[in-house]
Amino acid sequence: MLKVGDKMPQFEVVDQDGQVVRSSDFIGNGRKTIVYFYPKDNTSGCTAEACSFRDNYAALTAAGYNVVGVSKDSAKSHTGFRAKYELPFRLLADTSTEMLQAFGAWGEKKMYGKTVLGTLRRTFIFSEDGVLERIIEKVDTKNAAEQVLG
Repeated sequence: MLKVGDKMPQFEVVDQDGQVVRSSDFIGNGRKTIVYFYPKDNTSGCTAEACSFRDNYAALTAAGYNVVGVSKDSAKSHTGFRAKYELPFRLLADTSTEMLQAFGAWGEKKMYGKTVLGTLRRTFIFSEDGVLERIIEKVDTKNAAEQVLG
């Protein structure tokens, strides 16, 4: 699990359009980066979270943030989800879960009374230089952007 002060883990995945995205794309570009991990496209909580970032996107970018969402869904799934909800930010497809694991967003959780391995809903906020400034572990899906801005 990452700790405040750690550098952004190195990763290379594809976005909803199949474009390769690397951790280096977010470091040294003059903007802070919000990397939010969510379990699954088109589910109620994940849709509420994505729409919170969408609805507050202008405020987030005005405050100097990049926003990227990450799940283990495919790029094709992300394409549909992004279009359906008119999301203005990239969605990264980590089908191998390597990025999820590197960030500490993959692990045991309870689902329907059973312990399963899966995506842990977490938000990581990095400085312009790729240093972790904050982790939100108890994400309020309807107010996810406000949690970052507040």
